[in-house]
Amino acid sequence: MSFSGEVKKELCRAPLQRKCCALAESCGVLLYAGTFSLNEVRIVTESEEFAQRLPKLFQKAFSVKFDVLPDDGASGKLIFRIHDVDKLAKIWRELGYDPEQHFALHVNFALLEEEHCRSAFLRGAFLAGGSVTDPRKRYHLELSTVHLQVGRETEALLRDMDFEPKNVLRGGSTVTYFKHSANIEDILTLLGAPSAAMEIMAAKVEKSMRNTVNRRVNCDAANLDKSVAASQAQVEALTRLTESGILKTLSAELQEVAVARLLQPELSLSELAETFDPPLTKSCLNHRMRKLVQLAKEERK
Repeated sequence: MSFSGEVKKELCRAPLQRKCCALAESCGVLLYAGTFSLNEVRIVTESEEFAQRLPKLFQKAFSVKFDVLPDDGASGKLIFRIHDVDKLAKIWRELGYDPEQHFALHVNFALLEEEHCRSAFLRGAFLAGGSVTDPRKRYHLELSTVHLQVGRETEALLRDMDFEPKNVLRGGSTVTYFKHSANIEDILTLLGAPSAAMEIMAAKVEKSMRNTVNRRVNCDAANLDKSVAASQAQVEALTRLTESGILKTLSAELQEVAVARLLQPELSLSELAETFDPPLTKSCLNHRMRKLVQLAKEERK
């Protein structure tokens, strides 16, 4: 099951207790469903949990039953329909619309005065027309409706609730979306999916840890490259001093450093310093090595 499907499964566990919330959730479902008109209600979903919730939701909100239900055991696209004129008229009246008037559908804010009703409305909108991307891939949650005015009013509702959504027109639909993980976590918690919100937080922590490890590995690799390059340059300089006969004219301390490096070119400067008896400090060894390299440069000139 996709992450979006898991979220809808969790949302469908929300109890249907208050009629006001059932009305608000049904309003969200209908405004974000496939068809909601004077002639028909048609809701299509692939979520089995949402399909099980819908008849109970409409019974609680409107005391009506669907005229067409999916077959028992059906999977894939599950279709619910109401075409009975009296049922449709009752649904429109319960939602505060006048079935005698013909106008663009809009959000009835009179149904959303309480915060729990706002949450229920948004839950219905997500169940019918929402999706959220797996947080291990990227952060994206959206609500899509074919009703332009509804999309604008939903954006306004979310902003009034201190969210920062964005709207875009896509293929004839208005899409309200979020791309910041913190916003997605908050809205999923508000809708009734705290476990999904926690999963996003966990994914974010995992990404952060992975990025930290990658940065450290890259840094270690870069430091190793620098160490190898420095060792190679030192070996070349010491070989030049040896072949020119200059090395044997130098002090015993410098000759000892040169021999140690030529015999152990794979060691870092810190590791090489530990091989002396008594051990040298990294600063002391670095000073002597720089002097040898400088002598090799002068010999080359």
